[in-house]
Formats: sequence, C-alpha cells, structure tokens
Amino acid sequence: MSETPGSTGAPAHQNVTFPSAGTTAHGYLALPPSGRGPGVIVIQEWWGLTDHIADVTDRLAKEGFVALAPDLYGGNVAHDGAEALRMMRDLPVPRGVELLSGAVDHLLALLEVTSAKVGSVGFCMGGGFVLHQAATDPRVGAAVPFYGVLQGEAPDFSGLGAQILGHYGERDTSIPVDSLAALADTIREQSGITPDFRVYPAGHAFFNDGRPEAHDPESSALAWRATVDFLHARLG
Repeated sequence: MSETPGSTGAPAHQNVTFPSAGTTAHGYLALPPSGRGPGVIVIQEWWGLTDHIADVTDRLAKEGFVALAPDLYGGNVAHDGAEALRMMRDLPVPRGVELLSGAVDHLLALLEVTSAKVGSVGFCMGGGFVLHQAATDPRVGAAVPFYGVLQGEAPDFSGLGAQILGHYGERDTSIPVDSLAALADTIREQSGITPDFRVYPAGHAFFNDGRPEAHDPESSALAWRATVDFLHARLG
C-alpha cells in the first residue's frame, strides 16, 4: 500500500516486484517525502524481510533516500534461530549476490533515484552480503555492514570501488573484534581502500530494536547518524 510522498511528511512505501536473477523478485520500497533521492539497498538479517527491516527502510526514506529492501527468502521469515540458520545456509552467497544485482538494476532504473550509484546497508547476514556485493558490483558507491557475518571465504576485494563504514559490537561473540583488523588489512591490500570499522560497547544485533534483549539504544543512535551522514556524503 502506498502513500502520497510529502502529503504528511511520511515516506511513501509499497511492496514491489522486479525481474532478478532469472526470476521475479519481491521487495519493499520506500520513497522520501520529496519523492526523489539517492538510492540505497537494505539487506535483511538471517530472519528474513521482517518488520524491523521494513522499518529501517522507512527510516532511510525519511532521511531522503529511495530505499529498497529485496526479499532474499521469497516471502519466508524465520521464527527461531535454527530455522534462520537453515534458511541462510539454503541461500548460496553467489545466488544472493545475483539477486542483489537485480535489485540494484531495479533501483537505478527508477526515475525517483537521483544517484548514479547506490548505497548498501545490511545487518548480520545482510552485512556480510554488503561486503560481497560491494566487492563485485561497481555500482555500489557506499557500503555499510552492521555486524556483518561473512559466510565462507572473504570475497576478492580487488575490484572494490565503494567506501566502507562498518559497525560492530565489542561483545559480539560471532564476530570477534580482533578479526576486524585482519579483514581491514585484506580490504586495504587488495583494493587500496581503508574501511572505517567502528566498535561500540554492545553485542550482536545491537541495532535491532525489535529484540530488546540485544538492542543498545545509545550505540544504535551513534551508528545510525554516522550511517546517514556517510550515505549522503558518498551518494549526494
């Protein structure tokens, strides 16, 4: 269901379909109150395209972006960790990157998008996909992984053209803080780009306000403001 951009100061939003990776993909699209702006892809956690991810998409639209959250699970949402793990493992990284490439095609084709490149923001599994996508798609100009979990080996970053701003929790046992230095070195050595990895006094999923046991409001606010400023600086 859509709303008129600018009529209430709220973003317009709607469910959309578009061709991607040889199939019909689905996603959630939000437009800013002005109706136009730079394009940003929002990539889901391992749970799926949840209300939280839709809310993040709306929040980016309120900040002036045309934001698209592609549904990488084809409408399925996990209800517990075991199911989420299975669904994540059932999505091979190359297939996920291919689906994301179709989402970029769709986003950049929209008349409402004013940027020549897109930003990519993702969480947990989606944060890992941000890095894989940025490493392979030159149309990504700004990459923002939130506690990004890389599945398998790190991608080849030699073709990376995007600047990277990453947000991580110092108490995140799934992504040891010590591992970030090695990842940053790899990115810098292969691409010449130095990522900006920021660490917060929080645990995994600290930005997810739909999970009170994980959410850290102060860290979330800092990471969000930095993300919005970074995307505007990189995308215009």
